[in-house]
Amino acid sequence: MGKTMTNYKNPIVIERADPWVYKHTDGYYYFTGSVPGYQEIEVRRAKSLNELENGERASVWDAHATGPMSSLIWAPEIHLIQGRWYIYFAAAGTDEVAKGTFQHRMYVLECDSENPLTGKWIEKGQVKTAFESFSLDATTFELGNKLYYVWAQKDPAIPGNSNLYISEMQNPWTLCGKQTLLSIPEYDWEKIGFLVNEGPAVIIRNGKVFITYSGSATDENYCMGLLWADAESDLLDGYNWHKLAEPVFRSSAKNQLFGPGHNSFTRSEDGENDVLIYHARPKIVTEGDPLDVPDRHAHAQVFSWSDNGFPIFGEPGIDND
Repeated sequence: MGKTMTNYKNPIVIERADPWVYKHTDGYYYFTGSVPGYQEIEVRRAKSLNELENGERASVWDAHATGPMSSLIWAPEIHLIQGRWYIYFAAAGTDEVAKGTFQHRMYVLECDSENPLTGKWIEKGQVKTAFESFSLDATTFELGNKLYYVWAQKDPAIPGNSNLYISEMQNPWTLCGKQTLLSIPEYDWEKIGFLVNEGPAVIIRNGKVFITYSGSATDENYCMGLLWADAESDLLDGYNWHKLAEPVFRSSAKNQLFGPGHNSFTRSEDGENDVLIYHARPKIVTEGDPLDVPDRHAHAQVFSWSDNGFPIFGEPGIDND
């Protein structure tokens, strides 16, 4: 395989946690992620992953001065759905914690142009779920002419900070039908510091829908888990989903990459390889709240597939092509 096309100069983007990459048919990689200070949404684009750090960039939306979209703008994702650009993100009205969680809700922006860096972004409002509580890290995917939404949310009846859910969408900003619980923090590695399942990302391969997600606190204990279902099954039936008992991607002290997670997926420049995009820290946080330490950088890493069709992510810092 073309090593020259997958020799990534990591980190590919400095100080951008929760990195999201969308490879478009126009030849550009579109990138967004959490901006330190958590007060704006930025979009970048470049013809290669290595060029994103110094590529075109634009600040496309700013937090409101007051109100529910004024604080802690987290984890934006840019998607092209039915010919239009959308950005999903979480925002809060305060940076205070209440009853063990922040106060985020999920929102959507829509772009009126083919170029998301120069077009006008329109607020489509909050994505309403079955209950009103801490919610964040939404992603979408299309399968079988249906649009699905996967996200993290606190259920007041379930201990912990957040669980993973899936629902069908009526349109890119409205859920419809039932919402299904996919996963709760149940294993020890999902419950270090905080009981967390968050940051879902979807990749459909080998007849299966795979969802990676992140667990535990955002320090060196942050790591990735894996869910999967058969692509032909009813994805809103929780019994069709399976969960690995062990993490699939975790800190590498040898390579000085700590707390890898909140990933997305893309393809290599030559189209030959699947690429994991994730954030990681170069050192363990020893002082202060890890959320306030802006050293989570975006990395790109080729990964492979096992004979039975499952992803092999390997170790952070080691390409697997």
